[in-house]
Amino acid sequence: MWKDKSPGVKILWIWTIGTAAVLVANVATSRARDMNKIINPPEETSSAAADNSQTTDTIITDKFIESNLDNEN
Repeated sequence: MWKDKSPGVKILWIWTIGTAAVLVANVATSRARDMNKIINPPEETSSAAADNSQTTDTIITDKFIESNLDNEN
Protein backbone atom coordinates (compact mmCIF):
# COMPACT_ATOMS: atom_id res chain seq x y z
CA MET A 1 0.00 0.00 0.00
CA TRP A 2 2.81 2.44 0.86
CA LYS A 3 4.55 1.67 -2.43
CA ASP A 4 1.43 2.67 -4.38
CA LYS A 5 1.35 6.23 -2.99
CA SER A 6 2.89 9.14 -4.87
CA PRO A 7 5.98 10.88 -3.46
CA GLY A 8 3.93 14.00 -2.67
CA VAL A 9 1.53 12.07 -0.45
CA LYS A 10 4.45 10.41 1.34
CA ILE A 11 6.05 13.81 1.99
CA LEU A 12 2.76 15.17 3.33
CA TRP A 13 2.41 12.22 5.72
CA ILE A 14 5.99 12.64 6.97
CA TRP A 15 5.38 16.40 7.38
CA THR A 16 2.15 15.77 9.31
CA ILE A 17 3.68 13.18 11.64
CA GLY A 18 6.73 15.38 12.22
CA THR A 19 4.56 18.41 13.05
CA ALA A 20 2.48 16.34 15.45
CA ALA A 21 5.64 15.09 17.16
CA VAL A 22 6.96 18.65 17.60
CA LEU A 23 3.63 19.83 19.05
CA VAL A 24 3.45 16.91 21.48
CA ALA A 25 7.04 17.54 22.57
CA ASN A 26 6.32 21.26 23.15
CA VAL A 27 3.23 20.50 25.22
CA ALA A 28 5.10 17.89 27.26
CA THR A 29 8.04 20.19 28.01
CA SER A 30 5.81 23.14 28.92
CA ARG A 31 3.75 20.99 31.28
CA ALA A 32 6.90 19.55 32.85
CA ARG A 33 8.25 23.08 33.31
CA ASP A 34 4.96 24.22 34.90
CA MET A 35 4.93 21.24 37.25
CA ASN A 36 8.55 21.95 38.18
CA LYS A 37 7.62 25.56 39.03
CA ILE A 38 4.75 24.33 41.23
CA ILE A 39 6.84 21.71 43.01
CA ASN A 40 9.97 23.88 43.41
CA PRO A 41 8.89 27.52 43.62
CA PRO A 42 11.71 29.99 43.06
CA GLU A 43 13.05 31.44 46.29
CA GLU A 44 13.29 35.20 46.52
CA THR A 45 16.56 36.42 47.94
CA SER A 46 17.31 39.77 49.51
CA SER A 47 19.25 40.86 46.41
CA ALA A 48 16.24 40.13 44.21
CA ALA A 49 14.02 42.17 46.52
CA ALA A 50 16.54 45.02 46.40
CA ASP A 51 16.57 44.91 42.60
CA ASN A 52 12.77 45.08 42.49
CA SER A 53 12.72 48.19 44.70
CA GLN A 54 14.95 50.07 42.25
CA THR A 55 12.75 49.61 39.21
CA THR A 56 11.01 52.64 37.80
CA ASP A 57 7.87 52.94 35.75
CA THR A 58 7.79 55.03 32.64
CA ILE A 59 4.66 56.75 31.42
CA ILE A 60 4.48 57.42 27.71
CA THR A 61 2.11 60.18 26.67
CA ASP A 62 1.09 61.42 23.25
CA LYS A 63 1.42 65.12 22.64
CA PHE A 64 -1.07 66.51 20.18
CA ILE A 65 0.38 69.30 18.13
CA GLU A 66 -2.19 71.31 16.24
CA SER A 67 -1.18 71.71 12.64
CA ASN A 68 -1.76 74.83 10.57
CA LEU A 69 -2.71 72.61 7.66
CA ASP A 70 -5.94 71.61 9.44
CA ASN A 71 -7.07 75.24 9.69
CA GLU A 72 -6.60 76.17 6.03
CA ASN A 73 -9.64 76.32 3.71
